[in-house]
Amino acid sequence: MSSATVVQTSRVSAPGRRPVGGRLLRLVVPVLLLVIWEWFSRSGVLPRALLPPPSDVFAAWGDWIFAYSGDAQSYSGTWAFDAAASGLRVAGGFGLAAIVGIGLGIAIGWSRIAEATIEPTLQVLRPIPPVSWIPMAIIWFGIANKPAIFLVFLGAFFPILMNTILGVRLCDRNLVRAGTMMGGSNAQLLRLVVVPACLPSIFAGLRIGIGSAWMLTVTAEMVAVKSGLGYVLWDSYNFFRFDLVIAAMGSIGLLGFLSDLAIKGVMGRVLRWQKGMTVQGGGR
Repeated sequence: MSSATVVQTSRVSAPGRRPVGGRLLRLVVPVLLLVIWEWFSRSGVLPRALLPPPSDVFAAWGDWIFAYSGDAQSYSGTWAFDAAASGLRVAGGFGLAAIVGIGLGIAIGWSRIAEATIEPTLQVLRPIPPVSWIPMAIIWFGIANKPAIFLVFLGAFFPILMNTILGVRLCDRNLVRAGTMMGGSNAQLLRLVVVPACLPSIFAGLRIGIGSAWMLTVTAEMVAVKSGLGYVLWDSYNFFRFDLVIAAMGSIGLLGFLSDLAIKGVMGRVLRWQKGMTVQGGGR
């Protein structure tokens, strides 16, 4: 065995390890952007009030979380409540979208009858922007959590649905034929062959859907709800608190990242055979 083969084998044999340099590399771009942003905000090209530097944003963010000032007018110490309110709306709408989207996606991808009867209607509804449903959501559900959950559902539903349909249709037909030859029923083929084979596509749809869910809950909170991160963002804009506006944007991005990380964690456990693989075929 050549030395090159030994080196390649040693690299692939421990996919769980990540070099320290690789971890630090992730911080290069964020730190560089923060430094440039701080310099630009203090350079005087734009008024500091219109583009607060990161130092001011982190100060406002810290007060929002830890209540340094104790000023109720500045949302001091209310971050946990606002984040929890938005998180519950995301969880409700996204959970409902996952259940309905995966179920309908499997049915449409597997059954020609379901494809012919259900898919055309869904394809007509899919191009309609979820934000255009805001007036109807307010009329139907009022000013409360329900319109926000409805909009989150719409935003997350179609990515999950389309990826599930794609996953079912791309399932290896040889596996289905083999299961049929072994006497498997349709229910058994779906449960033991089709669903496991399309799980990568389903998780791809879930990851896209969770991002859409956070975007839509913020939009709904700006219009139809009086609490949450989106409401704080819009209210701070009205009072020219752009440091708090950016802090709210950062909070949304951070919670969205953590939500995606949670889905990736579940995906890593369910799809262990894909763990550590890259396009090059080696371990990460």
